[in-house]
Amino acid sequence: MVLGSSRLASIPTAVRSAVVLAAAAGLALGGLSASAAPPPPPDPQLWVDPDSSTIGHVEELGLTGDARDDALALAGIPSASWFTGGTPREVKQDVKDVVVHAHADKAVPVLVAYNLPFRDCAQYSAGGATSFAEYTAWIDGFARGIGTKQAVVILEPDGLGIIPWYTTVEGNQEWCQPAEADPETAAAERFAMLNHAVDTLGALPGTKVYLDAGNSKWLNVGDNTDRLLKAGVDRADGFFLNASNYQYTENSVAYGRWISSCLALVTQAGGAFGDCGNQYWNGGPANGWSGVEMSPYGRWSADAADPALSTAGVDSRYAEQLGDVRATTPFVVDTSRDGQGPWDPATSENVYSDAEDWCNPPGRGLGLRPTLDTGEPLVDAYLWIKVPGESDGQCFRGTGGPLDPERGMVDPPAGQWFVEQADELVELAVPALS
Repeated sequence: MVLGSSRLASIPTAVRSAVVLAAAAGLALGGLSASAAPPPPPDPQLWVDPDSSTIGHVEELGLTGDARDDALALAGIPSASWFTGGTPREVKQDVKDVVVHAHADKAVPVLVAYNLPFRDCAQYSAGGATSFAEYTAWIDGFARGIGTKQAVVILEPDGLGIIPWYTTVEGNQEWCQPAEADPETAAAERFAMLNHAVDTLGALPGTKVYLDAGNSKWLNVGDNTDRLLKAGVDRADGFFLNASNYQYTENSVAYGRWISSCLALVTQAGGAFGDCGNQYWNGGPANGWSGVEMSPYGRWSADAADPALSTAGVDSRYAEQLGDVRATTPFVVDTSRDGQGPWDPATSENVYSDAEDWCNPPGRGLGLRPTLDTGEPLVDAYLWIKVPGESDGQCFRGTGGPLDPERGMVDPPAGQWFVEQADELVELAVPALS
């Protein structure tokens, strides 16, 4: 998981003026409660932060020429603001600064809370709070910073995908086993912290909160659904997908529908997690129960000729299982870097022991622009959760480093500006960036 850079409070006016605020998606955010909040604008927009981390990189690095143009183009499109630490008082003030300015602009900010203990299991974006008490106090400060104003909160990327000392619903012990964490309590504490965050943030009148559900190339649907329920998804506004990843939007939407269907199957229709159709075997009534593992390297659809890209089997399986029960849990999708889909290491001239295909893969492009009007019944929004242009980390791909062997250079640390990748994302954007 990529650590987002902290927000910079003071950037020269000349740089701020380069940000095109009109690039914000001016579309209604359906279902956002404001019963006790100040009257919302009639047509809420996703907020473009004129002091975003992207603008900060322009100033800090003294970007010029094409690199500056790329960064300023990206800075004019709504991206999330990441909050990754500090004391409860500090995070309260930092969050308040964002939501107050967004409210003044008649817009809705997207806030990422990223401070769980053992976040990213001490990998590229290691850090976070040091205890249950420290984290819950931090979340309380985060919530006080929002107050009654509107916000969308992306709660802890990887928070459910990577859980310390966790045993899955299938009985498998996961790889994240930090020595500093108590094997007997670490997983239960993770769920307790997320439940506290859901209840605290969900109690705010103008806030929507979404829980982590990884991406379509990761957890199977039943396992993911089990984790979401343990974290309190029934009291949240839904879940988020593809944060900082590259999976095709179509695949994320299909996967999200299946998770929502599995939630309905387990909680309303008497099914079990193991009954939930998933991306690793797509058999169902529509294809005569002749299933295969689905491929992430193409766009999934119900009418795909390639069986490995067809959703028809799983779609029909849920339709048969659910009957009159409807899937209703919504979700949002990070489309910041999915325009070209994921990188297939098999296409590389190199062979890696660990290709780290999630880490600064080459040849990727920006995806759909952020919008609150997706045309998909269960999709609340397409968002840019990951700030495009910021590095995923220093990628060695199974070698000793320090070079990224796929790029022939040293990648910037996680959260720092990656000029070469930003250029690729802009050049290869789908749809094209005008």
